[in-house]
Parts: sequence; C-alpha cells; structure tokens
Amino acid sequence: MRMQRLLSAPLPRRRLCTDAASDHCLASSAELAYRLLRRHSSDPQRLASALSASGLDATSPRLLDAVLRRCGAASSLALDYFNWCSPSLPSPPLPSSLALLAKSFSRGSAAPCPSLLAPLPSSLLSSSILSPVLRRLPPPRILPFALSLLSSRPDHDQPSLFLSLLESLSKTGHVAAAERLVEELQPRLPLSIRHYTALLYGWCRLGKLDEAKHVLARMKAAGVAPDVVVFNTLLAGFVAADRFEDAFELAREMERRDCPPNAVSYTTLMQGLGSRGRVDEVMRVFVEMRRKGCAPDSVTYGTLVSAFCKAGRLSQGYEFLDAMSRDALRVDPGVYLGFFVAHEKKEQLEECLELMERMRECRCPPDLGIYNVVLRLSCKLGETKQAMALWNEMENSGLSPGVDTFAIMVNGLVGQGSLVDACSFFKDMVGRGLFVAPQYGVLKDLLNALVRDEKLELAKDVWGCIVSRGCELNVGAWTIWIHALYAKKHVKDACSYCLDMLEAGLMPQPDTFAKLMKGLKKLYNRQIAAEITEKVRMMAEERHVSFKMYKRRGVKDLEVKPKSKRKGGHKRSRGRQPVQGQSSGHADLSDSVDDDEFLG
Repeated sequence: MRMQRLLSAPLPRRRLCTDAASDHCLASSAELAYRLLRRHSSDPQRLASALSASGLDATSPRLLDAVLRRCGAASSLALDYFNWCSPSLPSPPLPSSLALLAKSFSRGSAAPCPSLLAPLPSSLLSSSILSPVLRRLPPPRILPFALSLLSSRPDHDQPSLFLSLLESLSKTGHVAAAERLVEELQPRLPLSIRHYTALLYGWCRLGKLDEAKHVLARMKAAGVAPDVVVFNTLLAGFVAADRFEDAFELAREMERRDCPPNAVSYTTLMQGLGSRGRVDEVMRVFVEMRRKGCAPDSVTYGTLVSAFCKAGRLSQGYEFLDAMSRDALRVDPGVYLGFFVAHEKKEQLEECLELMERMRECRCPPDLGIYNVVLRLSCKLGETKQAMALWNEMENSGLSPGVDTFAIMVNGLVGQGSLVDACSFFKDMVGRGLFVAPQYGVLKDLLNALVRDEKLELAKDVWGCIVSRGCELNVGAWTIWIHALYAKKHVKDACSYCLDMLEAGLMPQPDTFAKLMKGLKKLYNRQIAAEITEKVRMMAEERHVSFKMYKRRGVKDLEVKPKSKRKGGHKRSRGRQPVQGQSSGHADLSDSVDDDEFLG
C-alpha cells in the first residue's frame, strides 16, 4: 500500500538529510530506487515516470553512488538509474560513480545491450567502462556489439569511441576482434600511434610477440614512427615472456634509433629480473641506468626495495630507502610494503610495529595494505589485543577497511578461538555492504566453528544478520549453512533452513537433499521429509530435471566424498564388485526412502 501511494501522486523532492540520520535517509532512498528499478525494469517509460514521481533527488551524486552500490551485480538496473539521473546532475558524474558502474558491469552475469549504453556520452565510454562489458560477451558477439555501438554515435564521436574500443578489446584479450574491427573501419577511421600501441599491448599481453612485431612493421609501412611508449610496451612483452636477451637487444636498438630508454624502460627490466630473484642483475641494470644519465624515480627505487626484500636482503633494501630520502623523492606506503611482507615471513611483529612508527615520523602513514599484513601477523601469533588496537588505530586515522581487511580479522579471530569477536567483525562487514560471493569461504569457516563450539544461537544470529540485510544469497551460501548444521546433528534446524531456501526459489544441491533425507530417516520424521521432497520434486519439474536422476546424483556424491579422503594406492582388482553392490544398494535405498517411506 505504501508503494502504491508513492506511485499514485508526485511527492515533494526528497532531500538527503544533513543530521545524524543522513546515512539512514540515504539508505532508505537507495532502497526505494532499487525497488522501483526492479519493479519497472521491463518498461523504460513507466520506470522514468515512477522515479520522477518518487521524490528522489536526481541531482545528488551521493544518492547516485548509493543506488549503484545497492544494485550490485544488477548492471542493467544500475545503468537505468545512471541514465535517468545523469542529465540532472550539476556536473559530470564523479569518478566514484563511474568506478561503481564499472564494478557493476564486472560483477554482472551478462553484458548490457548497446541500446542501454547509447545514452551515455562518448566521453564516459572509456576503457574502464567498456572493458568489464566486453568481458561478459561471448567471442562471437564482440565484433557485432562494437559495430552496433559505433553505428549509434554521430560521426564526430566515432574516432574517440573507436580508440576506446580498441584499448578495451586489447585489455580484455580480444585482440583478434580488435584487428577485425580495424579491418572493418580502416578506410573510414585512420589509425594513429595510440591505435597501434593498443594493438601492440594486446598481442604482448597474450605473449604473441611475433604478432606484436608485425604491428611494428605495419606502423613503419604506414609512416608512423614508434615512440618510447611503443618500445616500452614491446619491452614489457619480452620481459613477461622471460626473453631478457631480446629485451636487452631492444634497449640497445632504442639507443640506435635516437629514442633512448627512459626510467620506465629500466624499471621494467628491473621488475622482471627482481621477480625472478636475479637481484645481482637488477643491480647491474641500475648501475647502467645511472651511468647513462637516466635519473631513477620513486617507482625505480620501489622496485629495488621490493627485489631486495623479496630476496631477504633487508639491509640493502633499507639503503635504497635512505637514498630516496636523500634524493628528495616521495616515499609512498607501497615502498614500505616489501619490508612488512619480509618481516611477516619471519614472524617479526615488533619490527613491523617499529617500522609503522618510523613511517608516521616520516609523514607517510601506513595504508590498508600494510595494516592487512600486520593484522594478519598479529592474529597468527595470537596477539588478538594488539590486532584490535591496530584496527581502532586504522579507523581513527581515516582509513575504511575493505573486504580483505575484514576477512583477515574474521579468519584470524576464528583461528584463535575468539568467536564472539569474529562474529562482531563479520556482522560489521555485512552491515557495510561488503559481503559478496568471494567471502563465502569466510562464512563457511565462521559458521562451522560456531556450530562445532556449540554456539548455535550465535550462528543463527550471524545468518539472520545476513538475511535481514538483504544480501543476495545463492545456493552455495545456503549449502554452507545447512551442511554446517547437519554435521553437528542439528538435522531439524538444517531442514527448517532448507525449507526457507526452497521458499526463496533456490533448489538444494543433490548431496544436500540426500544428506537431509538420510538424517530424517534416522529421526523417523516423515512429515518434514515429505514436505521437502514434494517441493524439490516440483522444482525439478519446473527446471526439466529428472527427479530420480537428481536423487541418484546426491547419493553418488555422498559416496564419492568419503572415498576422496581415503589414502590412495589401494589395488582395485577384487574390490570392485562389493563397491558396485554397495552403490546400487544406496541408490535403491534412496528411491525407497524418498518415494515409498516418506511420501507413503
């Protein structure tokens, strides 16, 4: 009823609150926009009318960011709202909005159609936006998608979009499609050095250096002289392919062509050698760089520090750190990270804390990457109080912990048995909207630990927090929770949550269904078994899945898992017949249990 009233008459424009409840107002406005997007996504005109009548502030960049976060992987919904409010924004969209839109594209299961991208200005269709879209397309659809997007633009917008498409195709590994796009548009849209550089980068990234050399030959034939960026791109390709002889020969050729290597060229060589532990050769390249009069920059020194720290030669790493200070070069936290990683390997927590203090004295406060390393080491050594203090210090300094930081704390506290604190951090992560699919490993470890430690109510509270926050739960998340309950004989609770899963429109995995039927058989609970079986049977029919094969697959999965844990090396000469008989017996038992005993 409330939604109907919202849609029936225009409301005064909903301004974002400026008091202590501003976050709540922002979240409620974002939730309203998300519901309208879901409700009217199939009808663009009704969607625009509903959004206009809702009173949402289309001029607010903060609301735009909040709605994009709420849409998550629903990239089409995010793009619908972006297109609706873009004309009303007082200035071009903020970089944060574009980053959220690109993130939505990267998480989506399918790419948006070209018609949804058509309203976006060409200036916004950069490689950062197009790359995640192209990654979601199957190879046969990539070239038609690019041509359709180009044809929807006026002639004066096509050159810039053509360049963005070439760069995006090269970054996503679709260089062959980029070459075909060039063939389609070559007579009409000429190639510049940036177009050739994009193609060169794509072939080098795929390790196909012969094709990259062919691009250089085409540049020469077209009268386009390669610059230092082109040479550095090919140099990086040689280094990535471990062809250092060719890389050094290319550096000498750059000298012969009056295009001497710059700091990027030498740093690329040092990065490749350092990643392979060849620190003595790294030092020789650095000496050659200084001899040729090329001044090292912060990235060069950072590469040297990282190489020596990785090799365990921390004293030389500190020497280069001091050299940066003498040369008045800015030292960022990334340069210090190599020291922290080396100290973490040696479990030297005190050295890490002292180095953090030195960073503050140098007006280079630690960043999230460094806090992640020290937090992980503190939890590993059982210093949970120190980890808590570091967490408070991190937030007081203005840093906002991300998914990795929360995962480190939750895993570390679970490993030390501090389950109550682990639950607190996990619920905080969920409350900040950071719980997404890659964190299901953290969820599994936490729930299993809680159930094993007989903290069932606390585990239910964690699960309730996830559900109440509207997190998108897939079959994997429900399976983790149901299996954790079943493993400690909480069969009735597992069945109850399985029914919730079915109500959410998700079909359990075959082994989950087989587990529950096996547990209910021992409890002689026919009513719950019949209810679950009937719901699963109906879902199987809707999905055109054989229910009988589904049951057999579940029993087979339960048999395979214990076998995989046994030690290998046993002979199979005379052991196959009993195994086959046992498997057949289980299959018959599953059929009789599900159909005859529980359904009557």
